[in-house]
Amino acid sequence: MATEIKHEMVKIIVANTEFEVPSNLTIMKALEYLGWRLERGVGCRGGFCGACSTIYRLQGDHKLYTGLACATKVENGMLIAQVPINPANKKQYNIEALKAEPSTILEFYPEIARCISCNTCTKACPMDIEVMDYVQAALRGDIADAAELSFDCIMCGLCATRCPAEISQFNVGILARRLNGRYIVLKYQQMDKRVKEVEKGTYDAEIDKMMKADKNAIAKLYNARVREED
Repeated sequence: MATEIKHEMVKIIVANTEFEVPSNLTIMKALEYLGWRLERGVGCRGGFCGACSTIYRLQGDHKLYTGLACATKVENGMLIAQVPINPANKKQYNIEALKAEPSTILEFYPEIARCISCNTCTKACPMDIEVMDYVQAALRGDIADAAELSFDCIMCGLCATRCPAEISQFNVGILARRLNGRYIVLKYQQMDKRVKEVEKGTYDAEIDKMMKADKNAIAKLYNARVREED
């Protein structure tokens, strides 16, 4: 018979009410342990989608912390408040009508010029992205650098929540990545070739056969596949 492992209980405060929960839980699991049915602010549960943005304070600590509820473990005395949405303004644009020029991002998000280099956005990022650095790259007009530095952004909005200059950093980052992908990065020729083949119907018969195959047949095909060299 398996031995039940008992974890220390810690006190957390949610909605101005104190509760006790096991110390090994994440904030999200702690809320469900307490009976909350989470229908909003919940996504992948693996720290990738950014849906469960959370701010919290710790007992005896003056700092305001940020994190993802699915990836942040509870601590004793934690005062928790989730951020269901971040009301940041996103500019409307047609990427096909833009040019990847040094001033393009600044034209759409002139607020990046207000950046005071406090690095608060970087400290707030649950993905450990150098947020301030990509904002500064965008301000310099270095679209490729801004795109590269912001590549792991999950659009949780915590950077914008903490920014004293009220910059929508995550929207700046996604514009940089779109411009970079559309106009700067060289196209991968093999992918372009494969897309054209798909459009011509080269693989229609194979796809139809696969769609009609059972699970065992698909597994056999997968295990016998030939991997192409890079």
